[in-house]
Amino acid sequence: MHDKIRRNLPHILIAQLIFWSRWLQAPLYIGLIVAQGVYVYHFMLELIHLVHDAARIGETEIMLIVLGLIDVVMIANLLVMVIIGGYETFVSRLNLDEHPDQPEWLSHVNAATMKIKLSMALIGISSIHLLKTFINAERMTEQTMKWQVIIHVTFIISAVAMAYTDRIMTRTLLDAHKDPEH
Repeated sequence: MHDKIRRNLPHILIAQLIFWSRWLQAPLYIGLIVAQGVYVYHFMLELIHLVHDAARIGETEIMLIVLGLIDVVMIANLLVMVIIGGYETFVSRLNLDEHPDQPEWLSHVNAATMKIKLSMALIGISSIHLLKTFINAERMTEQTMKWQVIIHVTFIISAVAMAYTDRIMTRTLLDAHKDPEH
């Protein structure tokens, strides 16, 4: 028995090292938390600017600042999804089953649903940027507007393709489980 363990020891050690390597992602998620702090700081500066200058600026500029605030919130939401969902999916369980503030989506998160949620968030962020561009169209070049529309449409097509692929994969898995030969 000891001889068998001794022969398999390199395989066991490599398997444990590979499994442990997922923890190398933890500092990346901590870095994203720091980045989210930067976004909170930026949001507060913009909000102070809006309140301070509200009497002196026009409706269009107020709308652009508010859209900028919404953009920051949407990016912060994206960061939360990546931090919490990515950590839960790829590093370790958070064990929040009893926590009253556990996000509903976390209970059924996996790599496929994360990709779809992230793509939807990117479409939302892209929509805000596109709206800001159209509101500010007189200051934008036609080339800039064209590329923003192309990028936005590309995000939409990518999201639809990912959702469709996920649907096909889910159906294939369900069919495989139903088939008695599998």
